[in-house]
Amino acid sequence: MSTATDTAADERLLRRSVWRKILGRPELGSVVGAGAVFLFFSIVADSFLQPSSLSTVLYAASTIGIMAVPVALLMIGGEFDLSAGVLVTTSALVSSMFSYQMTANVWVGVAVSLLVTVAIGAFNGFMLTRTKLPSFIITLGTFLMLTGLNLGFTKLISGTVSTKSIADMEGFDSAKKLFASQLTLGSVNLKVTILWWFALIAVATWILLRTRFGNWIFAVGGEADAARAVGVPVFKTKIGLYMGVAFAAWVSGQHLLFSFDVVQSGEGVGNELIYIIAAVIGGCLITGGYGSAIGSAVGAFIFGMTSKGIVYAEWNPDWFKFFLGAMLLLATLLNAWVRKRAEATA
Repeated sequence: MSTATDTAADERLLRRSVWRKILGRPELGSVVGAGAVFLFFSIVADSFLQPSSLSTVLYAASTIGIMAVPVALLMIGGEFDLSAGVLVTTSALVSSMFSYQMTANVWVGVAVSLLVTVAIGAFNGFMLTRTKLPSFIITLGTFLMLTGLNLGFTKLISGTVSTKSIADMEGFDSAKKLFASQLTLGSVNLKVTILWWFALIAVATWILLRTRFGNWIFAVGGEADAARAVGVPVFKTKIGLYMGVAFAAWVSGQHLLFSFDVVQSGEGVGNELIYIIAAVIGGCLITGGYGSAIGSAVGAFIFGMTSKGIVYAEWNPDWFKFFLGAMLLLATLLNAWVRKRAEATA
């Protein structure tokens, strides 16, 4: 009799333990929100559930999600990057203009762009760690400099605000397959950016949950001085996080270039806020030390559903920013409530 009672008690403890784990997940609030948004647009937009519509939603989510994943890791590490949006455009411009001006194989421009973009990320991290200024100030300065360089160099070299077409250059077709192709599954076309996005989610989740570097990210975001006291390389960790954001910006920039073969120098301004919003909706705290890569992916998916769902519902797209802002506030409140519940049941 006592054995049966003990077993039942153990099962109750197990259930509470699982529930506490679920409540403790940073992405819980965003998953609930994503379900609500999906159900809402499924009801109000007749075409929302069509396979072609869902593939469009996934594509819109991937273009944000590729950047939202490393931005989330950076925020978990306690920092921001306000230059992330224009860095995507910088990456595309470097590839295009280097290839065109040097009459080189397109892949040479792609490689040079990778070096330049990652170097800019390292510069952000280096300046942050050496000057000890807030990341807001450092990356705002980089944002302004890149905005001016993008426009100034493009007009200087091309004579206009856009680059010259590189569609007829050697290597363009093979590069397009990697960065801007699409896969056909039955009657549905899926952009390759979706695969890039899923790969980044998997790698980032593995880093956060299964590696020493992941522990360092949470440590420096929670309390940098305490992390340094126990031997965490705080400077290297933060520089690495900024380089991760730069790598994702390179991937996004190459997609932008090889999707249209020309680049407008003024693109990308304002996108950095969307990446941050996706990460916050996904459960990342502004103060650092808490969040997940999966949560940022769910936040990007909510963004994709909202941006396309409004179109499928035939509403005025001018309302999109209102819905985005409302979701940001609701998600932040829900995440705070979830954390309090998790702490209360711990």
